[in-house]
Amino acid sequence: MGGGAVLVNNDKNGWVHLIDPNRKFHNNWSLITSSTNGYDGSMMNGLQSLTQWENDFNHPTGGMLGLLNAIQNLGCLGAYPFAPYVSDGIGRRRTIFLGALIMCAATALQTASNSVKMFIGARFLIGFGLTFAQNSAPMLVSEIAYPPYRAPMTSMYNSLWYAGSIVAAWTTFGSFRIPSSWAWRLPSLLQGLPSMLQVCLVWFAPESPRWLVANGRDVQALKTLAYYHADGNEQDPLVQYEFEEIKAAIGFDRAVAANVGWLSFFRKKGNLKRLRIIVAIAIFSQWSGAGLVSFYLNKVFDAIGITDPTVQLLINGVLQIWNLLVSMVASVLVERIGRRILFISSCAGMLVFFTLQTVCSALFAEHGSTAAAHAVIVFIFLFYGAYDIAFTPLIVSYTVEILPYAFRAKGLMIFNLSVSISLVFNQYVNPIALNSLDWKYYIVYCCWIGFELLYCIRYIVETKNLTLEETSALFDGPEALEQIEQQAAANTAVLSEDIHEVDEKDSQSSSYGPAGGVSKA
Repeated sequence: MGGGAVLVNNDKNGWVHLIDPNRKFHNNWSLITSSTNGYDGSMMNGLQSLTQWENDFNHPTGGMLGLLNAIQNLGCLGAYPFAPYVSDGIGRRRTIFLGALIMCAATALQTASNSVKMFIGARFLIGFGLTFAQNSAPMLVSEIAYPPYRAPMTSMYNSLWYAGSIVAAWTTFGSFRIPSSWAWRLPSLLQGLPSMLQVCLVWFAPESPRWLVANGRDVQALKTLAYYHADGNEQDPLVQYEFEEIKAAIGFDRAVAANVGWLSFFRKKGNLKRLRIIVAIAIFSQWSGAGLVSFYLNKVFDAIGITDPTVQLLINGVLQIWNLLVSMVASVLVERIGRRILFISSCAGMLVFFTLQTVCSALFAEHGSTAAAHAVIVFIFLFYGAYDIAFTPLIVSYTVEILPYAFRAKGLMIFNLSVSISLVFNQYVNPIALNSLDWKYYIVYCCWIGFELLYCIRYIVETKNLTLEETSALFDGPEALEQIEQQAAANTAVLSEDIHEVDEKDSQSSSYGPAGGVSKA
């Protein structure tokens, strides 16, 4: 049995030299949770271009159209008071199963809908179930990932929103030729596919070692870390360092914040810093102009003279593929480039391209320029490219990593709540504003994106190459980080001495018999 390393952690990356560069990604099935959400946004976009859907639901416009899009997020709002307590209470894995099970039932109801009320009720339930799954899935991905892969993997979680949107976009493109209501029922049915996979695969996944430690199941937590980070070797130096750092961080959280209720977000300066970032990036992700294209692409196309449903659906399908490619590349590069640079670059790019999109939309509206209409499509793709380098991959991963364990479920719920409120506003107000103001409504977003750029420059904190515990401690001051690292290093050193003593005893017992005599070979 090999002894563990004695770690004297005098720098912020004391674990880096313990990394195995040959370790691979595996068992990250929880990434597909985000696909359900992406599927819904793209599906609703596509359904609005289907005459079969419009006929079955009496050609919804204005407020009714906004309600049909927004109702899923209203369902999310209904589950938010319960999601963090369920995640912390029964564990990440069981919470994901609960959410996926609800979504399976809801998509079946949505597919069978024969009235607007039934369709709205089903979509409400989809949002309700989605809240439980999306509250736990990114935490589980982040808390189980091998340290150097944590940021890319958690970033890929939200990037796979577009995997769902691609399936939905091309499903509606292929099904719109079906002459019956199955033109929209088929895409509705397929929305349940990611949830069905989760229901089947959930029991093959591990529980979060951080949740296990927080609930007094240290032995199981150590075994989980060893299995996924060191091929089962519980004495691996990295595993021991991670294990002790997790215990030290959770112990520190309990010591400095005996009350980890909602008011704790307002009682400490570090938590207030986290809160202003979490809420801001959640709102920015929905109020950057992307919501106009995500849910009302057909209206944007109508405004520039592209009214053919086939062309609209085709462009929507290609756009989703483009989004997935850009966001996945950004996910891989997040640890090399850094969060702060990506956020600032994203805002700057969005400001430029959305402004140009507004100008071209105005030229088409005022002068009927065909070239301006084509340019709008180009700038939509470029705008989304800028959006996807930060606001697709980073918003969830950055939220998870800046929160300490005790606040992680509640903080992620606040993030999701902010997203849903922003979405409800977008989905209800955007169609009304577009009908009233046409391209002039884009000017509001140009001004807002400019504000986002200034906000990110001022408040986004760089967190690359840090563990979850080190990242969350950044906001609580250097003394918090130093205390966690010293405690982890001290505990690992003590454990190393114990292992060394065990090794010596094992060595002696292999040379001497039970009565002290020399054993025979």
